[in-house]
Amino acid sequence: MKLHSSLTVNGKAYEAGDDIPWYFIYPFFGVHMLMFGGSGFLMAYADDGPGLGFLYMHGGFACLVYIVFYLAIFGVDRVRWMFINAALGLFGIYAQIGLILSWFGKDVDDYSVALHAIPFLYYVLYTFLLYQLILELTGANRSQGRRRVVEGLYVVGSVLVYGVVYLWA
Repeated sequence: MKLHSSLTVNGKAYEAGDDIPWYFIYPFFGVHMLMFGGSGFLMAYADDGPGLGFLYMHGGFACLVYIVFYLAIFGVDRVRWMFINAALGLFGIYAQIGLILSWFGKDVDDYSVALHAIPFLYYVLYTFLLYQLILELTGANRSQGRRRVVEGLYVVGSVLVYGVVYLWA
C-alpha cells in the first residue's frame, strides 16, 4: 500500500508515496484499537465508570491520533469515505452496540448520546480498518471494477448483518 504522508514504522522511515507492507498496518492497528476501544467501551457502559470528561480525554485523544495516522496511511479521500460510511452506518452501529450491551443486561437507550460518542467513533475507526483490509485482500485497491463489486457486496452484506442484529437484539 502506498503512503500518503511520511511515517515511521518499527524504526524504519517511510516517505509519502513509499510502499509499506499491509501486514505491518492491519495487525498493529487492529490489536491496538481493540485494546483502546475495548477499554473505552467498558468504561463508557460500566455501572460505576469514570465521568464523561475522562472518557472523552481517554478516547477522544486516542481517536484523534488514529485519524492522523489514517490520513497519513490511507489519504484524505479514503478517510472522507470513512466518515460518509459512518454517517450512513449509524443504524448498524446502534444495532450492534445494542446487541453487545444486551449481553450485559443493558439497553442502548439507557445511555445519553454524549456517552455513545466515543464507543461509536471507535466502532467507525475499527470497521474502516476492516473495510480497508477487505479491499486489500480482495485486490480491490488495484482494480476499479473489482472495487465497485467489493464495495457493493460490503454495503449489502453490512445492511443484512445490521438488520439481523437489530431485529435479534
